[in-house]
Amino acid sequence: MTSASSALGGEYQLAVDLTVSRVGFGAMQLAGPGVFGPPRDRERSIQVLRRAVELGINHIDTCDYYGPWVVNELIAEALHPYGDDLVLVTKIGAYRDHQGGWLPLGHPDALRAQVHDNLRRLRLETLDLVYLRYLGDQPGITLADQLGALIELREQGLLRNIGLSNVSTEQFEEAQRHTRIAAVQNLYNVVNRTSAELLGKTAAAGAAFVPFFPLGSGFADSRAREDGVLRAVAERRGATQTQVSLAWLLRRSPNILLIPGTSSVAHLQENTAAGSLELTADDVAELDALVADGETLEAAH
Repeated sequence: MTSASSALGGEYQLAVDLTVSRVGFGAMQLAGPGVFGPPRDRERSIQVLRRAVELGINHIDTCDYYGPWVVNELIAEALHPYGDDLVLVTKIGAYRDHQGGWLPLGHPDALRAQVHDNLRRLRLETLDLVYLRYLGDQPGITLADQLGALIELREQGLLRNIGLSNVSTEQFEEAQRHTRIAAVQNLYNVVNRTSAELLGKTAAAGAAFVPFFPLGSGFADSRAREDGVLRAVAERRGATQTQVSLAWLLRRSPNILLIPGTSSVAHLQENTAAGSLELTADDVAELDALVADGETLEAAH
């Protein structure tokens, strides 16, 4: 393990030929407000991407419908030609309307087209990992149909690994019957444990679990109970509440990979430092007690 990967929470073997830093980078916030349109400061977005790589991050999560298209084009502009160890992962299964709405697009033909679009904008010949953003069965289209399209693309050499996003435990288990699922992206953080069962299932299956919204919504709402516990732990460790929340996730399960996003170099460096933050057993116990598995902080009140 290199010193850089150690500072990033160590490494995780995502696939036989794919090792990633456990602290990665989610590129969603590099687009404009509402993840729609160009960034307010294009050069700053470029700087964030380049700084992420300088810090040793080799796992970048992106998507063609961030912008749409904007973020993938920024990544290619900032980082191409890519380093040998850089792992770019993307999602398919949705699109944006002219008002910025998020709509399902899960027909197998559409999924195939989306993979080709991601390849073209990222200037790649093969995608390391493609998540199917599952938005439910659509008329005449099942999860098996959608996975079949991805399996076919993998056989063609256009992608290496298949992941799922926004799925239930049952859907994950169904997908596993069709093919190996390398990773799952679902909502999970220190104040929302509704995917706790699925986290356990992925760990048992040897799949990565990648929380989206890893910092939760409680920071914006400043709930007293949440802030009290996080603040106390952060003060003891000389860290920020953000860093404590991310460090807790790294301790929660060894298959958790982090992709906190930001459009600020300062926040990027703050998030990255969470990979080397040491929490004590008492710290972890206090944070664990915030919310029961399967619940959210809102439900606990």
